[in-house]
Formats: sequence, C-alpha cells, structure tokens
Amino acid sequence: MESESSSDLPLAGIRVLDLSRVLAGPWCAQVLGDLGADVIKVEHPERGDDTRDWGVATTPGNTSYFDSVNRNKRSIGVDLATPEGLAIVKALARESDVLVQNFKTGGAEKLGLGYAALAAENSGLIYCSIAGYSSDGSEATRPGYDLVVQGESGVMALNGEAGGPPLKFGVAAVDLFTGQYAAQAVLAALFQRERTGRGRTIDLALFDCGVALTSYYGLEALARGIDPPRYGNAHPSIVPYGVFEAGDGPVVITVGNNAQYRRFCELVLERPDLCVDPRFSTNLDRSKNRAAFIPILEAELAQWERAALIARLRGAGIPCGEVMGLREALTCPRAQEAGLVVEGSGNAHVIAPPYRLDGRRLPVRRMPPGLGDSSQEILAERLEVSAEARDALVAKGVVR
Repeated sequence: MESESSSDLPLAGIRVLDLSRVLAGPWCAQVLGDLGADVIKVEHPERGDDTRDWGVATTPGNTSYFDSVNRNKRSIGVDLATPEGLAIVKALARESDVLVQNFKTGGAEKLGLGYAALAAENSGLIYCSIAGYSSDGSEATRPGYDLVVQGESGVMALNGEAGGPPLKFGVAAVDLFTGQYAAQAVLAALFQRERTGRGRTIDLALFDCGVALTSYYGLEALARGIDPPRYGNAHPSIVPYGVFEAGDGPVVITVGNNAQYRRFCELVLERPDLCVDPRFSTNLDRSKNRAAFIPILEAELAQWERAALIARLRGAGIPCGEVMGLREALTCPRAQEAGLVVEGSGNAHVIAPPYRLDGRRLPVRRMPPGLGDSSQEILAERLEVSAEARDALVAKGVVR
C-alpha cells in the first residue's frame, strides 16, 4: 500500500511521534496519518499497545480494536525503561513536528520527555497531551476512562430509553471525540507555526470533551434547571421521528415538517384523517399528544413489510432508512460503492478515512502495523543507526 504516493496529501512531510496508547491519543495520531503525516508509533517491545490484546484477533499480534486506531502508521518497539531506548525516543522527538502522549500526569517529565525538555532542542515541536482531567486542576492525577467520564460528564444521562436508566454509548464516544478534538488542535498549531516558526503545547482532557459533547442537551439542562428527559430513539420535539417496527423489522422514519406529515398520512399510510385530527395536525399538537399518536402510528406501520414501506416513504419524499446490523452496514452495496472498507491479509480489515479531497477519498497507505515491524527501518532512516548497532539493540532487548 505504501507504493501509492502520499506527496500530494495535506500533511506530507510532517513527522508525528505517537507515544500514546489505547484510544484517544492513537485516534488523534491516526487522523494525522490519514492526512498524510508520517506517524511513528512507539510501543513496548514485548507487550505493545494494550489494545493488541483487546477485541478479535486479526493477524498475529493485531486485533480489531488495535487496527481501528492505528492505520497509516509505522511501529517501533522500544523499551523506555532502558537508557538506550529512552535515547532513541528523544532522538526521534528532536526531529519530529508533532508529539502525542497520554502518560499519567508527570510521567513524561520523569522520563525527560516533557515539553520543556524536548522544546529546548526542538523549538518547533507541537506537543499534544491527553489526560482524563484538566492538568492544572485538583483531579489532574486521576486516570481517565471513557466509561467513567461518560457518567461524570452527563453524556450517559442523555442516552437511554424514556423512563429507563442512563446508558453508555455503543462506542467509546468521549475517547473518540477527544482524539478528534486533539487532531483539530494539532492542525491549528501547525498552521500557526507556519507564521511564527514556533511550536506550542496542547492539552486535552476527556472530561472537558465529554462536557462539550453534551452540546444542545447540556444547554437545555442549564436553561430549564433540570435534566431533559430521555427519549431513546425518538426525538424530543419532532413527531414522528425515530425508529419504528414494520411487520418484518425496524425502520427509521423522520417526518421533519408539517408538509411532509401530510404526504406521510395521505401517500404512505393512506390515513388522511390523521392530517385533520386536531390532536395531530401540527408538530406542536403531535408533540403534546405523543402518547395518543404513537400507538396509532405503530399499528399502521406494523401492517407493512419494511421494503414496501421504505419504497412508499421514499416515493413520498419522506427521509427514511433501514436499521441495519453492523456487519450488514459495512458490507452493503452503499459501503462498497464508497470504498469504506479496506481488506488486508488474514482477517484484517480497516475502515477507510472519511475524508475526500478533490473528490478522492484519502488512501489507506499502510495497514495497522505489527509490533515493531518498522523498527529497523526507522532506526536506519531517521537516526542513521548502523546495521551492527541495530543488531546490538535488538540483542539487548532495547528494540524489537
């Protein structure tokens, strides 16, 4: 895959040193890699990133979880507990544009890998730190875990069925948003460096990003003085808008305005009486009388097979869609046409970057790396370490 040129990608020539592990930090570095940066992932030479042991095994030493956040990277296995290993990482940092780390608070400084030490030799370094909580706050030393922060930030409180308990998101949403925010900040810092010539520090906290993720629900809670109710798959203020059961499976129906509602009643349900019923004629009426309206709607929709219902909905210009299983969604013609899944060797797949530039999807230049599979290449290319010296480092267990 490396044969496909990356010289025309936006971050071609940018060097990223990824000292992070698990999800938020690796996601940030993956975004930069997708955009063309040369990303070197530093891992422990024996155990590697924690996520090499999470999920489903794909290729030897790799898993579905690891693969999801480490495409377009190279891996070097280095033991930071050895002086030689630490020297290698410091040398790589000296000639990097961006460094991403999520050590425990103070951990990077203890190793001599804090910003002050590295910027003294590389003033253009953009140094991105990701932690659970604000680095200057009273909880700076607390470890950050997505599930804990989903609970603490209020994200979990807005998710779940009406009257039911709070639920976490199906994916680690806070981690993923934190990684995306971090990548955005790095891009802004790179842009500014073009004007100033100097790098800077970036600090992202999972809790801060979790609070940001609450968006309009968070502001509603502040405005009302109470938590907004949970609506499950329904919309808090638009009716009908949600997931409904056809006779043979679930379908998403989103009736966004009263004109659509008239077409929905007349052309889809063949129930024009529901348009003129004063309880349901406007969206405000339907929202107020939701409890009366929804059972009527559910009974009507249950009479239709999903395919026929969707055809009628589309014919009437009503936004709708199937509720697919995850594997079904990733293998459907829509995903195949868009080129969203890239297949590697063995059982390895990756989801392609979502970005399109000049009408073309950014390529997967490298499948997720095996542990340390580019160690020799990186030492020779970046640090000009001789073959004899490389062999000695491997023999001592400093490098994999």
